[in-house]
Amino acid sequence: MSSHGAPIPMTSRPCGPLTGEAKVPGDKSISHRSLILGAMCIGETEITGLLEGQDVLDTARAMRAFGAVVTDHGGGTWTVNGVGTGGFAEPDHVIDCGNSGTGVRLIMGAMATTGITATFTGDASLNGRPMARVTDPLALFGTQSFGRSGGRLPMTLVGAADPVPVTYTVPVPSAQVKSAVLLAGLNAPGQTVVTEAEATRDHTERMLAGFGAEITTEETETGRVITLTGQPELIPQKIAVPRDPSSAAFPVCAALIVPGSDVLVPGIGLNPTRAGLFTTLREMGADLTYENERTEGGEPVADLRARFSPGLKGIEVPEARAASMIDEYPILSVVASFASGDTVMRGVKELRVKESDRIDAMATGLRANGVTVEDGPDWWTVTGRGHGEVLGGATCASHLDHRIAMSFLILGMATQKPVSVDDGGPIATSFPVFEPLMAELGAQLVRDNA
Repeated sequence: MSSHGAPIPMTSRPCGPLTGEAKVPGDKSISHRSLILGAMCIGETEITGLLEGQDVLDTARAMRAFGAVVTDHGGGTWTVNGVGTGGFAEPDHVIDCGNSGTGVRLIMGAMATTGITATFTGDASLNGRPMARVTDPLALFGTQSFGRSGGRLPMTLVGAADPVPVTYTVPVPSAQVKSAVLLAGLNAPGQTVVTEAEATRDHTERMLAGFGAEITTEETETGRVITLTGQPELIPQKIAVPRDPSSAAFPVCAALIVPGSDVLVPGIGLNPTRAGLFTTLREMGADLTYENERTEGGEPVADLRARFSPGLKGIEVPEARAASMIDEYPILSVVASFASGDTVMRGVKELRVKESDRIDAMATGLRANGVTVEDGPDWWTVTGRGHGEVLGGATCASHLDHRIAMSFLILGMATQKPVSVDDGGPIATSFPVFEPLMAELGAQLVRDNA
């Protein structure tokens, strides 16, 4: 089933050239953080371009439950009147974060050093994902957590009434874990220090600085060391959310594999900790160019043009790049299916514990559509068949995972036979306008039960 209703089976048929502008939604990572940090200010934060997918709407509802006044003014413009650092009120009901691992982990961090208790839950997918990676470092502040076996939701957190600052090394590359610890450190006295051996997306650090927190980042031999001084008075901001590169990945990759395509994605964020996919696609021979490069709200932004690229070649993706494109490996595996040779992806065990086991989900579905895939605990290899040679014809399981569903629907745009997914409903969590946007470009997507 989809995360918020009955399953929505969908089919993607081979189509003609995709052309036009793809105005993808606002960045999901920045949208989550804008709402949470806005709630931790005194005064009004104005957000434009907010992603209005279900994941972010669940975070907005959670901030209301903690006492902030969150208002939708229409057209992607929202305001948040916050309660200040450490000012969260105890919610009077369970916080349902739906399908969002980012939402629940960041919210846990934000409330972990306040003297309140909150219970978190989600859909079937989220309730099966590991939370100990966040609750373990939060315990160092003095937070207590009580959940199901394996550190799974539903889970109750008892915030630390007298938190202590923490020095923590993130054991695996995870922006969610790093961000949860930094958000918890906001209401702890003294300095909270986080070290990450591999750099992950740095939206939290950039936005904390923008909201007036005292935060420094230093590159050392052991990795990136981030130092946050706790108990600041955060300053309300005006935030323009750039378009989401993870969402842009889908029309961009579709354009690369559908003959005759020429698609422009305006105003997407190109934060270097997020742009690994586009670097990888260029190395594979993709006709991908940046236009009108600029800086907006402290984030690098550009218009991205993607054209059909029949000469794609498989490569070995550098393992060090994994953190900057972890959400894009499913759609990369689709592009790799139309390349010549092997595309090897290593250091990606994080994919096993996303909304689904994304390696298994993509490997199973690609095999069913005639593509050769080998996989191991933290790697997988897709052997491309070349342009026009991918058979298609299968129905793939989405496993309540928006990126899996979208990836297989993109696959079906360039296969010999249509490709179906058992449930496209989860797409609404991150990309609510996926269907009309792709249809406007020329895709042939249908809801099978419509």
